[in-house]
Amino acid sequence: MAGTLFLILTGVSYGLLAAAGVFTVLAAVGLVPRFAGKTHTSKYVLLYEEMVIFGTMTGCVLSIFSRYCQFGAWWQRQFPEYAYLLRGIGVCWQAVFGLFAGMFIGCLALAIAEMLDSIPILTRRISFRHGLGLAIISMAAGKVCGSILYFWKELHRTVG
Repeated sequence: MAGTLFLILTGVSYGLLAAAGVFTVLAAVGLVPRFAGKTHTSKYVLLYEEMVIFGTMTGCVLSIFSRYCQFGAWWQRQFPEYAYLLRGIGVCWQAVFGLFAGMFIGCLALAIAEMLDSIPILTRRISFRHGLGLAIISMAAGKVCGSILYFWKELHRTVG
């Protein structure tokens, strides 16, 4: 029982840390306020930020509990005569999702590229002249070690 509670607490903590990292990147890049400024809808910034959080949380729930979130499969078992209609709706939904996901990823990549331009300015202001290459290599090595451990221990496998 104690082991299960520890796993639950650890899993929730790691999930919160990952979500905090995503939201920190979005906040640091300033993606949502920039969109609001470009579209002249700055009075809706809080709504936009809440929708980003809602979308992230919905994506987390759908990816974790995917077995229980397959509404199309349930609907198709209940009403097999409408299978062609469900396939058409699914294709349209994928097209809409792909369009918006692609726009979001593209804008995020451009915003991160803009943010990377500020790194040389930051390093000059804090007088971080020596060891910048070592810091970048250390971050890359940590990322590689984490990826190797992730795939070596097969942490990407789902429990079925």
